[in-house]
Amino acid sequence: MVSDKKLKLVQELVKDVKSYPIVGVINMCNLPAQQLQDMRATLGKKGVKIVMARKRLLQLALQQSGVENIEELRSKIKGMPALLFSKDNPFTLYSIIQKNKSSAPAKAGQVSPKDIVVKAGPTNFAPGPIISELASVGIKTKVENGKLAIINDVTVAKEGAVITPKLAESLKRLDIQPMEVGLDLIAVWENGLVFNAKQLHVDEQEYTNNFVSAAQAAINLAVEITFLTAETTDMILQKAAREARAVALEQNFMTEDTRDEILAKAEAQATSVKNEGKIEAQSEPKKN
Repeated sequence: MVSDKKLKLVQELVKDVKSYPIVGVINMCNLPAQQLQDMRATLGKKGVKIVMARKRLLQLALQQSGVENIEELRSKIKGMPALLFSKDNPFTLYSIIQKNKSSAPAKAGQVSPKDIVVKAGPTNFAPGPIISELASVGIKTKVENGKLAIINDVTVAKEGAVITPKLAESLKRLDIQPMEVGLDLIAVWENGLVFNAKQLHVDEQEYTNNFVSAAQAAINLAVEITFLTAETTDMILQKAAREARAVALEQNFMTEDTRDEILAKAEAQATSVKNEGKIEAQSEPKKN
């Protein structure tokens, strides 16, 4: 029989699911207590609410809420789950959670959160038994300047793969910390749509670069078609001045601005003809 306390919790969760536009599922497996407290405080400042409960109770609350397409989110509950409620947009929420994660060494039996890639390059290891140890997990090496160097980039574990004891030890020796410690956002429901965590990832630097590139392309196009704006007027006038000067020089049209260059060009051409024809300058004949 379900206790009154649990029934009340489910009722409160149902109310939250119906009242918040954003409902997320998170997995808190392997999350240290201190980091959980820190994340609660960070997210709490942004009006985010986190509720931990047994998987069965969370699933029951989502089911009883009856909101559109919530069953898809319900199916994604796993690990040590909790529900997250927010009025912010899911992309901002994901970004905050990711920025508050820290790296940690991999342990045997853990699941890789992403593809683990060991980069090619020098190491601090001298040749020895470590050559076979690295080779056993797919890392090929060679000796350079008395030290081992990794020959090629190699993916030693795919996302979702279980870390073996040998791989965990090799990554530790290479000082590679592939694990992420922090809240693991699984999926987010927003007004009937469910987003997996990967769909919420936005490369902020790439996003900024795209804006800069688009702005530059728009300015270039405006200048090309002579579309006058506050940003393009000076550039268009400068372009027109350069093109007018180039035409004047091509047609030997004398102006105060082109005179010196046209005369210099004429002199250079005359010198070239003289040299090609082996013409020698003659002095004026003397008058009797």
